[in-house]
Amino acid sequence: MSENTIALVTGANKGLGRETVRRLAALGWTVLLGSRDAGRGAATAAELAAEGRVEVLAIDVTSDESVQTAAKEVEERFGRLDVLVNNAGIVGPRVEVPETGADAMREVFETNVFGPVRVTRAFLPLLERAEAPRIVMVSSGLGSLAITADPERVESRIHSLTYPSSKSALNMVTTQYAKALPRFRVNAADPGYTATDLNGHSGPQTVTEGTDAIVALAQVGPDGPTGTYRDRAGEIPW
Repeated sequence: MSENTIALVTGANKGLGRETVRRLAALGWTVLLGSRDAGRGAATAAELAAEGRVEVLAIDVTSDESVQTAAKEVEERFGRLDVLVNNAGIVGPRVEVPETGADAMREVFETNVFGPVRVTRAFLPLLERAEAPRIVMVSSGLGSLAITADPERVESRIHSLTYPSSKSALNMVTTQYAKALPRFRVNAADPGYTATDLNGHSGPQTVTEGTDAIVALAQVGPDGPTGTYRDRAGEIPW
């Protein structure tokens, strides 16, 4: 892809988002580091300045006003967006399945499902101006019905209503966007069990390994895959 590629990564002041920004900036892209906390985002952008052109963009994916303001800023500064990485996500309350209520579900879905929809809708006009628009939804193996039903997989031993169901919903959102936007490349990435704040840094993978699928899907060409679900080794079952 061209060194003039402009990418936005949400939830990018730490973890997988930060590493995604670092790796995309190293390609020569202009990368907008999306952060709900502008101060933390600016600090992270300063840390990554040596990697390439990284600029902070204040954006709270749970707020219509914040997302619309961010889209307007990108339009005024750049006029388009080539790549959108919907990375922002939360685990939510750690509550046993029988005790999980609608409020806990709503809290997680607000960030993990409604957030990507809110951001994608706001930035679609800018993505449509790109020669090869790409959207990467950062999902999880926990969103796969097949994987979570496989007793050989660690994902099958995690019991939760909130996070896994939000990622299953995000997977469906991905496939629907892919069908509705044939000129776009819209794919879901499973980072795998990666050491981040979301799991208390218990995952065996590094953040670099965890971003392999994200970075690869961010670079697919106009004839590349769309409507797929992949981890760093290749396609995985829905």
